[in-house]
Amino acid sequence: CMNVMIHWQGRSLPFKPGETVGSALFRAGVMQFGRAATGQARALFCGIGQCQGCLIRVDGRVSEACLLPCRDGMLVTPFEGDENV
Repeated sequence: CMNVMIHWQGRSLPFKPGETVGSALFRAGVMQFGRAATGQARALFCGIGQCQGCLIRVDGRVSEACLLPCRDGMLVTPFEGDENV
C-alpha cells in the first residue's frame, strides 16, 4: 500500500482513498481548522458544505474541508478570519 499524505502545520497525515480533507484531519485528531473573525473555532459541523464552518486553505486557496477530496502532497493550512470567502 502506497503512503499518501496531506500536510498540516508541519505534520504529514495519511489519508484513505476517497477521503475528504476534513475527515482525514479529524481522524488524525485535528479538531480545529482555524478561527473565524468572530473568534469561533473552524471545525467540522454539518459535513455537507452548507455551514462553511470548516473553511481551510489548500495550496493557498480557500476551500471547505468537508467537501474536498484529499490529494497526495496537499498543503493544508488554517483559515483565519473571513477575508475573501
